[in-house]
Amino acid sequence: MQEELSVWLDWLRAHPELQTLVASATLIVAAWLANWVVKRILVRGLYKVLRNSRAAELQNFGIIRRLSNIVPALVLSIGVTTVPGLPEAAVTVVRNVCGGFIVLTIALAIGALLDIINLLYQRRADARVHPIKGYLQVVKIVVYAIATILIIATLIDRSPLILLSGLGAMAAVLMLIFQDTILSLVASVQISSNDIIRVGDWIEVPQLNADGDVIDIALHTVKVQNWDKTITSIPTKRFISDSFKNWRGMQESGGRRIKRSVYLDQQSVHFLNPEECEHLHRFNLLDDYLTEKRREIDDWNAKLEERGKEPVNTRRITNIGSFRAYVERYLRSHRYIHQDMTLMVRQLSPTADGLPLEIYCFTNTVEWVKYESIQSDIFDHLLAILPEFGLRVFQHPSGADMREGYGSVNRLVSRPMLEQPRPDRHEEAHAPQS
Repeated sequence: MQEELSVWLDWLRAHPELQTLVASATLIVAAWLANWVVKRILVRGLYKVLRNSRAAELQNFGIIRRLSNIVPALVLSIGVTTVPGLPEAAVTVVRNVCGGFIVLTIALAIGALLDIINLLYQRRADARVHPIKGYLQVVKIVVYAIATILIIATLIDRSPLILLSGLGAMAAVLMLIFQDTILSLVASVQISSNDIIRVGDWIEVPQLNADGDVIDIALHTVKVQNWDKTITSIPTKRFISDSFKNWRGMQESGGRRIKRSVYLDQQSVHFLNPEECEHLHRFNLLDDYLTEKRREIDDWNAKLEERGKEPVNTRRITNIGSFRAYVERYLRSHRYIHQDMTLMVRQLSPTADGLPLEIYCFTNTVEWVKYESIQSDIFDHLLAILPEFGLRVFQHPSGADMREGYGSVNRLVSRPMLEQPRPDRHEEAHAPQS
């Protein structure tokens, strides 16, 4: 066997071109075999060990599989020098390409490792308050920039210091190219240090048509999922240069504001007569108010002596004042209204659309659906009970109102003509001729 192998090797030495070809093919097969052994045996075995451990993220992000690609590259880089008859230029090219591939593989593995670090950090309770995704992206950029320089230096077979020395002259160009990245980095630092926004915050940016929850804070963009389920990507630097509204304070306070007005017809405002006062005494919420108000007014009017006999000089209870007192007491007794926050019922300046009676209070929940339900229930009740106070809601006339009004006018105009008696023929015959 050894003699046959010696004869075969001697025959190959006699044919140097064939010897180079066989050695190259053997090297390629060895590299493929090394890749197969590492990925099919070592990597799979390592994945089985890590599957039930805390390091399972290494499998999900493929760090080990990426690093396993270094083995065949090392086999080619080292073995190419043993191939006989291979030109020196070819050896240099293969080694440089393998070296550049190894650098690229390591850089991608480091990027995947940074993603794992961000994933593990997001599991912390304070991850929303101080996200590190932007900082990790800056580290990625630095790693990829260094990897690019090393790959170029390896491919051209020059020292990386030569390339770095030329970066000084390109500083202005690099500043121009990476100005958005630099501004975004500064913005990310300010957002994180000043706790301006967090993942999960409800923000409004009207100039960018963004209104929804923050779902991601990255180096260059902040993603906002709007209430219509669309996603708006906002440059990070805009949160430093532009104004926006963050609803986090409302959510943390535990109460959400109701600020809405009922527009009353001002012609329905009047003083209450004794019968109407007795009618309103039936309301439990108003009984004490009307009694106290009547006592206060009687004491005031008693001081007027003779002038108090004229109604224009006396104080009287109004239906709108009673309604305002009723609304305030109704809110004070409402179980879904936050009693420790501002609560008031006030009149605003009269407008052409009526007299605004504004309800200003806070619900004891910040959940959107419950908040809208509570608000609607309150105004359902107020609108329905207005007639009890002799008040009307103001609204512009609709087409049906117009038609009904015109119909009434036409009936009033045409009725006298229909009821007018017709003269008989005798009167028509003796009527004066014009």
